[in-house]
Amino acid sequence: MSETAALCVLGTDMSLDEDTRWLEWVTKQFGNIAGDDKEIDLDEFKTALKVKESFFAERFFELFDSDGSRSISLDELLKALNLLIHGSKTDKLRFLFQVYDVDGQKNADISLIHLSNPDSTGSGSIDPDELRTVLKSCLRESAISLPEEKLDDLTLALFESADKDNSGSITFEELKAELETFPEVMENLTISAANWLKPPEMEQKKRNTPRYLTRAYWQNNSRKLLFLCFYCLINVLLFIMAMLQHAPGGIWLMLAKGCGTCLDLNCTFIMVLMLRRCLTWLRATWVVRVLPLDQNILLHHIVGYAILIFTIGHTMAHVMNFGRLIQMDGRYHMWEYLLTTRPGIGWIYGTASITGVVLQVLICLMVVCSSTFVRRSGHFEVFYWTHLSYVWVWILLIVHCANFWKWFVVPGIVFIVEKLVGIAVSRMSGQYIIEVNLLPSKVTHLVIKRPPFFHFKPGDFIYINIPVIAKYEWHPFTISSAPEQQDIMWLHVRSMGQWTNRLYEYFQSESQTTSTKRLTASLRNRHHQTQTLVTTHPSNHRFCNIKCYVDGPYGTPTRQIFASEHAVLIGAGIGITPFASILQSIIYRMRKQNCPNCSYSWCATIKDSEMNLRKVDFIWINRDQKSFEWFVSLLTKLEMDQADEEPEGRFLEMHMYMTSALSKNDMKAIGLQMALDLLAKKEKRDSITGLRTRTQPGRPEWRKVRGRMPVSEEKKGKVHVFYCGSPALAKVIKAHCEQFGFSFYKENF
Repeated sequence: MSETAALCVLGTDMSLDEDTRWLEWVTKQFGNIAGDDKEIDLDEFKTALKVKESFFAERFFELFDSDGSRSISLDELLKALNLLIHGSKTDKLRFLFQVYDVDGQKNADISLIHLSNPDSTGSGSIDPDELRTVLKSCLRESAISLPEEKLDDLTLALFESADKDNSGSITFEELKAELETFPEVMENLTISAANWLKPPEMEQKKRNTPRYLTRAYWQNNSRKLLFLCFYCLINVLLFIMAMLQHAPGGIWLMLAKGCGTCLDLNCTFIMVLMLRRCLTWLRATWVVRVLPLDQNILLHHIVGYAILIFTIGHTMAHVMNFGRLIQMDGRYHMWEYLLTTRPGIGWIYGTASITGVVLQVLICLMVVCSSTFVRRSGHFEVFYWTHLSYVWVWILLIVHCANFWKWFVVPGIVFIVEKLVGIAVSRMSGQYIIEVNLLPSKVTHLVIKRPPFFHFKPGDFIYINIPVIAKYEWHPFTISSAPEQQDIMWLHVRSMGQWTNRLYEYFQSESQTTSTKRLTASLRNRHHQTQTLVTTHPSNHRFCNIKCYVDGPYGTPTRQIFASEHAVLIGAGIGITPFASILQSIIYRMRKQNCPNCSYSWCATIKDSEMNLRKVDFIWINRDQKSFEWFVSLLTKLEMDQADEEPEGRFLEMHMYMTSALSKNDMKAIGLQMALDLLAKKEKRDSITGLRTRTQPGRPEWRKVRGRMPVSEEKKGKVHVFYCGSPALAKVIKAHCEQFGFSFYKENF
């Protein structure tokens, strides 16, 4: 952390002792920040605050600068912070008032040092123009873009609500009365004011007990943990049996054979975890309640690392054993043992050592190139092509080890058959991308013509190959349309790597689209039916007829959503795609019917033995405002379907969060959030997304989110949380689910 940034950083809920220690720390750091003149000027102050808008830095600086010297001394800083930290709610409200009273500093010598005197505000007031200036700066600070007319509406909404006497200006008492109507704001005013000034990303992490040691973790992960225990036990037993069998050969040979036998098991088991079609089929059976099928990706990672460890152990033990043999007879050198067939080690022409060295290199390369920093850094192709070397690994293992084929034969045949079926189906059913929409944040929306025999369930994913982008590459993406849409299916592809960027740029660079005369009239009608669920811009919309191949569909943990009673769907960014499919499927399953002879309407739920849902909470977390445009029309449709329902009786509840927007406990956002709340109540829709659901600023406070789900009162059944998004957020949500006793499922492929 830089010294300037550190000046304005405080943890939340600071105690008196913490405040004192922090002030001591500020004193110590002040000398380094201020430099030789022992003063902080405006530029240094702006750097320390790390604000996007200079408006707030300048206002804070003017209020902290009690003597008007255009610089802040240590004495001025400590007096200001002491007053804000230990001051009353009124003191802090007065500080907020002075920030908003832009002309107040010009009309009177009002600075933070005078806040202890209630009369210091004098006749200061906030007029509409001042309020508009503040709200405009708040919008920029929160990275929210709204038309000038909407800014005027926000200003008038807050001004008319606060100006109780219709005098044309807001006094301190009126602002205080208005703030008191927002309990969350008043609650945040009890937090030390230095917490208002800190950048949101600098919050200190609380030290909690590691979740792996909690009872809730063991209860909620019982199937996975039992299976891992069984897996470890099998490896230990095989290791011991192999060591005992080769005891006459010495300790190094015993270790090598023990690791080798475990490699036979793991190099076969990792293949079983790749049988996607078989796993998809098993998810529909009772086996899913016994085995952790939804953890196949995690198990694949664990087994991969186990193979690396056993491979290194196996190699090192053989090298040590070769050293022992050299000392005993000295017929061969070490390089001959490792790189030639002269010693005759191995069941096929003495090639065990050579194949072992090649296997060691290939396995290490596969593990390194499959690491997160490679896959998530825009180099997915490196992971993809190096991982295809698993074919050579299995071939070399058969040559290297006399017993491996016995482990390999049954799962190997199943794997080959599954691959051949996938290739045959994908090539026989060559499909076409018939429509493309380029959405904000470099998201490519593909509309693919769906063959009649292609059946999938909400949340499933496919592998797609588009020869014009890359002839031999297959990439996995979640289907974002509902199975009930018979003629088409959707994919939403976020540009994050080389292939996805090439896909976006390919359609972006096309100056002319494929002639629509080649498309049938039914395609136009189909587009007209689906456009109500997608927001598009004419310049970013293309009709086309591009060949593609699809392998799948494959099941994911989200298949269990309709078997749940109370489902909480959490999507982060483009992680909404599986839930878009699910939410659209809900529209079809819960579609309302109207009587042609009267005004009576009812919900004709499709009869489905898997449809046990009684309540759905949908949470969408986005970084910026434009990302909501991906599916805003779909969400609007969902809200319209429930418009006549009472809030407590709604089947679906939506919660939107925008992380770039400053939260309500940030002083720079208090006025804006109040204005957004007031205007949303007046217009009955959110100014950011246009939905009825109010977009909340910042990240979700999961305890409060949990408090808004009165599960016991509604009796909606046990809560199952389904998540798709960044792995870092997944860990946070999973920890909270374990604490609350919720089942957690992570979309992963």
